[in-house]
Amino acid sequence: MKLTSSSAAGAALLLLLCCCQIASIVGHKTDSALTVVKNAEGRERGGTDEEAEVTDDEGDLEVVQPTEDWQTLKPGQAVPAGSHVRLNLQTGQREVKLGEEQLKYWTQEHRETEGIQSTISPDELKRAMKKMEELNPERKDTDSVASKFRPLDELKRDMAQLDLLVETDVQIMKRLLDQFNSSNSTTEQKLNILLELEYLVHQVDNGQTLCSMRGLQLILEGLNSTDIRLQESSAFVLGSAVSSNPVVQVKAVESGALQTLLTTLATAQPLRLKKKVLFAVASLLRNFPYAQRHFLSHGGLQVLSELFRADGGGVLRTRIVTMLYDMISEKELISQAGLDLDQVMDASHEERVHQYSKVSLQVDLLEKGWCNLVPQLLESTEHDYREKALRALLAMAPMCLDQYRSDSSLLGSLLSLRDQYQEMVQSEMIVGEENSYFEEIVELINALQVKIK
Repeated sequence: MKLTSSSAAGAALLLLLCCCQIASIVGHKTDSALTVVKNAEGRERGGTDEEAEVTDDEGDLEVVQPTEDWQTLKPGQAVPAGSHVRLNLQTGQREVKLGEEQLKYWTQEHRETEGIQSTISPDELKRAMKKMEELNPERKDTDSVASKFRPLDELKRDMAQLDLLVETDVQIMKRLLDQFNSSNSTTEQKLNILLELEYLVHQVDNGQTLCSMRGLQLILEGLNSTDIRLQESSAFVLGSAVSSNPVVQVKAVESGALQTLLTTLATAQPLRLKKKVLFAVASLLRNFPYAQRHFLSHGGLQVLSELFRADGGGVLRTRIVTMLYDMISEKELISQAGLDLDQVMDASHEERVHQYSKVSLQVDLLEKGWCNLVPQLLESTEHDYREKALRALLAMAPMCLDQYRSDSSLLGSLLSLRDQYQEMVQSEMIVGEENSYFEEIVELINALQVKIK
């Protein structure tokens, strides 16, 4: 009987302590209301705790993000609505985990996102963004550069308006020729106009447009000017316009350009002007047998021979010899093509062969003494001048062999030059260089000596 009374007293004491503990915990200041919920079996889980569900808002307290597992709540912490909360009777602490609905839709990605959002305040986020901008000066530079450019749509509108103001080459040439022909234009202005025209007439269509606008006549008037600079620039424009442009070549010959150029060469003129005029003559004669016939009939070879003898530096001599070599080679190539039995000649080719047959270039070169003039270019110290002279001598060999064989100066020059260039070739072979430029000159000398023997 005493044992029973003692047991009853102990149970009453234990119950009293539990009630005090529950009252102390429930009486703790918190904005979250806890509702005691019994489990489905109507008993305590594990005999150590009670479970509750949060029904009110968390307020401004620190919010704990629950997980699938029970975790301990600290004093002053709140939990999201719908979470499960229990009191651990063994430890006397509250524990929380996700509710069933939360657990159903809660993913790991959501938990991480919410965890970051719950631990970073708006002020901290602003400070972090500010630091990122300070650590990224390229962003500021990019914004600064972008501010200097206009929107694409605005640029498109402006470009569409500018298209209406863009001049075509034809319009530009018309404007330039009108300015050149104006009595108000100064010499400097005309020089600038000629410079622009020279750039434009390199195109075949623009060269022909120059003729249709009577620009060729203005250029020839510039050649007859008393100002050396205008003559030089006009010759340069003419040479560029007729270069590889048959239509302009025909117009130039019909306009008397060839006679004007030869007259300019025959008179005492500065070297720079003669160089430009020779350029125009060579461009006019190239691949144009009709112009070559007029050149020969108007004493062109005589003018060139006098110019050749007067040139001591060799600059004009080289240009003259190169021009003669080109004329000889053109006629030879056309003649050889006509002798090729395997090649079917069309009507245009037959016409070219016929036109070149009327050009008596070889006969005129022989009569005007060019067989003795060209070897004089070998006396130059320039390797390039010597090479061009040797090529011209080889091209002229069929008509000049007798003169070559009787020219002791030429024979002596060939011997000394061959020895000189063979030594240069040997020196280059010692240092490991092969197929040199000097070896090519030696081959030209040997080929000419073989023809002379």
